[in-house]
Amino acid sequence: MKSLAIRCALLLALLGTYWLTYQHGRSVERAEAAAASAQRDSGDRLAEVIGERAARQEEQRRAQAQEEARAHAQEERKIADAGAAGADAVGQRLRDEGAKLAATVSCPGTDTAAVARGQAATRAAMVLSDLLTRADARAGELAKAYDRARIAGQTCEASYNALIN
Repeated sequence: MKSLAIRCALLLALLGTYWLTYQHGRSVERAEAAAASAQRDSGDRLAEVIGERAARQEEQRRAQAQEEARAHAQEERKIADAGAAGADAVGQRLRDEGAKLAATVSCPGTDTAAVARGQAATRAAMVLSDLLTRADARAGELAKAYDRARIAGQTCEASYNALIN
């Protein structure tokens, strides 16, 4: 009986050893899996942070490019407005000269035919002066509209290029 008890005790000790070895292997495996998972999660977080940083930098680059395009457009508008003001001043002088010419075109005299021709020439000069005034005003409006459209188109193009590059 004693030998049976010793054999049972040895068998139980052997089974206990196997059980402890198995449990140790499971705990090592769990620790390795946890470490691998933590490393993977850390890499994922790092990639996410890097991605967010890159996205923020791209957003800032785009915003800066659009701001530069707006500033350039504002400068272009100032230049165009200054040119338009200068053209308006020149146009006004031209209209004034035309009105003066129309007012001075007359033939003073006693000959009724000459007076009639002078009045006709004065009317024609006034019509031409009025036509010149209208044409110059319209040309100024068209030039301003063209400048605004050109500047807006260039600004749009620069903003688009900034977004796609």
